[in-house]
Parts: sequence; C-alpha cells; structure tokens
Amino acid sequence: MSKTAPAADVIVIGAGAAGLAAGRRLATSGLNFRILEARDRIGGRAFTVHGAYPIDLGCGWLHSGDANPLTRVLSELGFTIDKTPPAWGRFSLDLGLSKQEQKAFGEAIGRFHERIETEALKMPDVPASHFLEAGNRFNPLIAAVTTYISGAEPSLISSHDIANYQDDGVNWRVAEGYGAGIAALGRDLPITLACPVTQIDHSDTVLRLSTAQGEITADKVIVTLPTNLLAEERLAFAPKLPEKIAAAGQLPLGLADKVALGFNHPLNLPKDGHLFGRVDRVDTASYHLRPFGRNLIEAYFGGELAADLERDGANAFFAFAQEELANLLGSAIRARLRRVGETSWGKEPFSRGAYSYALPGHADARQRLACPVEDRIFFAGEACSPDYFSTAQGAYLTGIAAAEAALKARP
Repeated sequence: MSKTAPAADVIVIGAGAAGLAAGRRLATSGLNFRILEARDRIGGRAFTVHGAYPIDLGCGWLHSGDANPLTRVLSELGFTIDKTPPAWGRFSLDLGLSKQEQKAFGEAIGRFHERIETEALKMPDVPASHFLEAGNRFNPLIAAVTTYISGAEPSLISSHDIANYQDDGVNWRVAEGYGAGIAALGRDLPITLACPVTQIDHSDTVLRLSTAQGEITADKVIVTLPTNLLAEERLAFAPKLPEKIAAAGQLPLGLADKVALGFNHPLNLPKDGHLFGRVDRVDTASYHLRPFGRNLIEAYFGGELAADLERDGANAFFAFAQEELANLLGSAIRARLRRVGETSWGKEPFSRGAYSYALPGHADARQRLACPVEDRIFFAGEACSPDYFSTAQGAYLTGIAAAEAALKARP
C-alpha cells in the first residue's frame, strides 16, 4: 500500500454549480483542496454570454425562487433578482388558441400534473405518459411542454421521478444572467481550467487521478460530472464501479436547447410575452417574447425535436424558429430576426446533454448515484438531487452536502 502523502486533501472534479458549491464549503474548512474543470470556463451548464444583453444559454430560472438558497447567495454577490412572473402559460395576442381554448389547455395540463402528484407513487413506476387523458386534444402540447421541463417526452420519463420533484411555482430570473451568477460562486476559489480527469484509481490508500495535466493524488474526491459522461465512462474508475455506471445510465441527460433571436429593428411585441409555435404537435418550440423588455426572443426546444435539430446542423434551430414565427406573426419577420446565441448541449463534449431525467422504474437511481464510495469518493450534481434535479439549485445543494460528507469522513 502506498505511503505517499496526497497532494491534496480534497479534489473536486467539475466547476459547475455543484463543484463550486463544494469548493465554497471546503474554503471555510482550512483543508488543501482544488477544483479541476475540463472546460476553459467555469459554470458548467450555467452559461451567460454577453453582447448587447446578457443571455443565458444554460439554466435561466431560479425555480422556487422564494425558497431557493441561490436567490440569497446571488443577491449577496451583487446580482439583481427579477421577480417578473414567467410567461410560459400565456398565449400572447391570442395566437394559437382562443381564450376559451387556452383555459381548457390550462385545465388539461393541470390535471395531468395533479394525477402524477396524487397517484403515481401509489402504483408501479410507469412512464409519465400513462397519466395523459386518452384522446385529449391537448396531449401533444402537454408532451411538448414536458420536453422543455424534463428534456424528454413523457413516454420516456419515470412518473415517480416527476412526482418526487419539488417546486412551489415561484420562478425568478437574474438580470445579469444566471450563468454569470453561478460563475461568480467561483471567485477566489483554487480552480484549474482545461484539466479533464480521465481516471480515478482507488486501489490504494491514496486516490490517484489521471488528468490532462498529469497525475494528481488526493485523500478524497468529489465527482460532479454529468451522468452521460459517467455512463459513457469518460471518467473511468479503477477498480470499476459498475453500480455507479448503471445508475448514471438510468439518469440520462435530456435535451433542452435555446436560440436567442435579436431584432434588426424593434418589433411591437408584448414585454415578457409568450407563444407556442404550434398547439397540435409535440415537435414545436416555445417562444419567450422580449424578456426583461429587451429586443430579444428566447426560443426553447426540447426532447426529440432538439435532438433532430442538433443533427441537422448549426442553422437548423434558427431556421425552424424563423418558420414558426413567420407562420404566427407574418412572413416579414423573417428578415428582421438574427441569431445572437444558440446551444447544442448534446454535442457539448463536457456535458452531452442538458439535465437529467429518470427512466421509468429507476427513480431510485438518484439516491444510488449520490451514495459515497469507501468514504473517499463522493458524488454531487443535479442528478444526485432527489427533489430538485434538473436545476442549478439541486446541483448547489448536493455540492454542499458532498463537501460536508467529505469533511465528516476525515480522520
């Protein structure tokens, strides 16, 4: 057995919300620690780009904002919390559905979620699509909304997982960008960029990490990588940890992509308005009109539609949005729109997707993924959260919990 002293007390792999939260907790402990990040930036799947306006290409909403710990943390860091209610349920200009039909749709999607919340945990873990009303004309639109929320269609998602999710319906935004706020969590933390970790050797008393910048030894490791990377064994364990690989595979990352559209000339559209591209199909986008009153449209694409458009190439999202908006607002809008930001999270090499959902029958994979190994290897990230998964909040809380567990396991 090795008697070599480790170079670090704790190594954190990943500088997204979970890794940065772990780092902030470790910074108060007096231990020697370091965060290793594969990208050339911090923030992970929270990412703000800055042009005429800050635009969130990753997570953009403080879900359960009134209870979300990041609301207070980001406020203390100087960020502005915008409490304008989201536009998701609105049909601006009454496009797509009449007022009576809008009311009927709201009732239908409300019944869908109520059935999952009240019935799902009393029965075997069937796909969420089981709770759609047979023959309801709004089922395609409910499925489309599910792809924006979960990154996949209802037929692919565990109903138990959805039932376990906690949200109080209060959703706020960060005016300067949620991604910028998450990145600010890394102020003054010891972070090494462009340093992917490819293996953790836990066969000895000292953990040995193979990285792009050489071998690093540590006493404890906190792993915050997305599930798709773990399932694909982009980070290998020696000896192998098949139960972790299996759990990660049961929590795949869905796709939720965005295109930010700017206007060449101001458009007379409602501030914080909303449109669906179509109301009769699953493969449609959701459009947030003039967020914060800015001359922008945020277009959201989820599930198989997002996957198809990623495969079609760089211009596919913009062309799809142009077509849908032209059908709604008139063909003249085509020439007035320009692309100012776009994501393809499935192609992003250090995420391979947007956020996790549990496959039917595998809602318990979140707890299995989160369990430490040998009190030396700890796991964090949104996929490890039993009730706030798919959110930066969930990642943040699991990062703190993993750091606490690592500290408790110290002799």
